[in-house]
Amino acid sequence: MSRIDIELRNQARTAELAAALAPQLRAGDLIILTGGLGAGKTTFTQSLAAHLNVRGRVSSPTFIIAREHPSVGDGPGLVHVDAYRLEDAAELDDLDLDSEQHEVVTVVEWGAGMAESLADDHLEITLTRPDSADPESGQRTATLQGFGGSWTSRLARVKEAMQ
Repeated sequence: MSRIDIELRNQARTAELAAALAPQLRAGDLIILTGGLGAGKTTFTQSLAAHLNVRGRVSSPTFIIAREHPSVGDGPGLVHVDAYRLEDAAELDDLDLDSEQHEVVTVVEWGAGMAESLADDHLEITLTRPDSADPESGQRTATLQGFGGSWTSRLARVKEAMQ
């Protein structure tokens, strides 16, 4: 497991993190996004989708649960999942995400404790907002933890790009 912490002073810095991470992603990657309401999970995913060059408007999939965004170019598509309303891993499994997972990058909001079973090799991103921060300021801390051997070098490149 490898881990990096990055201070995000504003939403522009969150977009920079997405821009730094996008070139490190490949089809089959799983990202589990964690953070409280308003932590910036969907905002991060919107920026990531823009840098992955996928089609379709990325919005919170809370009521739809999962949305697929096909690639516009040669890169992988994106599947954006919101597990907030799911009760357990069995309900997540019912979405049959693993049938196309090798072709896309899968981002699961609220997936901690459920989505890890989709791939041993995955990235967990936790977004936290300081209690004193104005929710609109975009001030956050992003903790990226990579599970599996491929994340050590990829997270090192993300950290370098963010300095």
